Amino acid sequence: MTSALNADVAIIGGGLGGVAAALSLLRSGHRVVLTEQYRWLGGQLTSQAVPPDEHSWVEQFGVTRSYRELRNALRDHYRRWYPLIDEARSKPDLNPGAGLVSRLCVEPGVAAAVIDNMLRPFVSSGALSVLSGFVPAGAEVDGDTVRAVVVEPVAGGEGVEITADYFLDATETGELLPLAGAEYVVGAESQLQTGEPSAAQAADPGNVQAFSWCFAIDNAGSGEVIPRPVDYDYWREYQPEFWGAPLLSLTAPDPRTLERVTRRFTPDIDDDPLSNVADQREDGGDRELWTFRRILSRKLLLPGFLKSDIVLVNWPMIDYLDGSIIDTPDAAEHLRRARQLSYSFFYWLQTEAPRPDGGKGWPTLRLRGDVTGTADGLAQAPYIRESRRIVAEYTVREGDLSIAVRGTGAPATYPDSVGVGMYRIDLHPSTGGDNYLDVASSPFEIPLGALIPVRMRNLLPAGKNIGTTHITNGAFRLHPVEWNIGEAVGTLAAFCLRRRTSPREVRNTARLLEELQSQLVRNGVELHWPDVTGY
Repeated sequence: MTSALNADVAIIGGGLGGVAAALSLLRSGHRVVLTEQYRWLGGQLTSQAVPPDEHSWVEQFGVTRSYRELRNALRDHYRRWYPLIDEARSKPDLNPGAGLVSRLCVEPGVAAAVIDNMLRPFVSSGALSVLSGFVPAGAEVDGDTVRAVVVEPVAGGEGVEITADYFLDATETGELLPLAGAEYVVGAESQLQTGEPSAAQAADPGNVQAFSWCFAIDNAGSGEVIPRPVDYDYWREYQPEFWGAPLLSLTAPDPRTLERVTRRFTPDIDDDPLSNVADQREDGGDRELWTFRRILSRKLLLPGFLKSDIVLVNWPMIDYLDGSIIDTPDAAEHLRRARQLSYSFFYWLQTEAPRPDGGKGWPTLRLRGDVTGTADGLAQAPYIRESRRIVAEYTVREGDLSIAVRGTGAPATYPDSVGVGMYRIDLHPSTGGDNYLDVASSPFEIPLGALIPVRMRNLLPAGKNIGTTHITNGAFRLHPVEWNIGEAVGTLAAFCLRRRTSPREVRNTARLLEELQSQLVRNGVELHWPDVTGY
């Protein structure tokens, strides 16, 4: 049996893109249904537990006003509720974790609470219905139009049929695309297909970036070691051909140079968190793993409040390379084995990791499942880097972004821009046996054409499933870009409902496109990069 819900727009998937789309629609006065597989809304920032990967100008420009509201609210949460030292509390650019991957490293549970607070007024008003613990299971499609989507509870029970004028796919792997019969691409395209210098000679749908099952740790345990993981022997011997060392080690390729590098690991390192400034232009920040993705620094809190820093483990050593979870019957087994890899790496840290004193292992490390919202110690969800991608009216290719191909580092522009983003083309090792790929890229605009499927009329992407390639996905997959995509798509759907038009007509009608872009600007979406030096 199924129950029924109706809304103006149904958003399937509650990642950052889904949340941003919902806020945009709700602030426009529309009724929204938002579904999410996991307990926490926010996707890669919350249930996947990954602190935001952002560009170096994020404190000044290059994000939407609502994304800045999110960042400000995160900092305000720490200022209000945490016993910060005065120097930390007074910093406008407070970084609670003082991690070197981002200028705003925060705990995933804090991010989930802030997102809930942003949405709560609309739940109270009845404009927003949130279905937690639901996944898409089917779609009713009439030609090029989706009429309804059925979502089912993960834990079993009654499904819900959702009818709406528009359906946004904000799932982590584009789950709605095959259910609706939408045209999509998955995996790596060939050089012949895309003309990209970094593309493979042969297309391979099974060749996707590794996913990772992240976890949080601290160094305040009693010395109790977790049980030896079932698959530990397999992962202890595992060594990718291009890696240059066992996966369970502190040695891995440098993502930019591919040079074999041994990282340092110094639990509760005696650093100065107030002086740490993340700048990915200068340094990846991963030479010392403890500070790389630290999400709460004990030294920013009153003495004695926190026994140890809290660190998020999203390091090369837990990248799962043995298979894809998209369009494969083995997805559940790959997910299980990825969890075993993460447990195995943590067990290795507790028992075999080299210490500066010549000993082995840090048995006082402990899993902080309370920080990630689980009883099992890992994040609620795997960190997904690559999704199914729509066949779009416009597909962003390497030549659009690459400084080497373009011959300039000036921002990449599009006449149909609906936002901006910036990240190097950063591909993690893949299930097809590829090493890291790092391509220096220009700041870019987000073209509306990449958000519009070639055929479907009322199904829109709202995450990593837009019209990019396997290569350019590496620049578009990060937190602020996903948020901007969701906000743009939510604004587009609201605009089409109000003007009784279609997304395709908006893009291809100069007057309508100009109106949409003006609306985005009024909403605080930057359509172009400022004219400054330093790009």
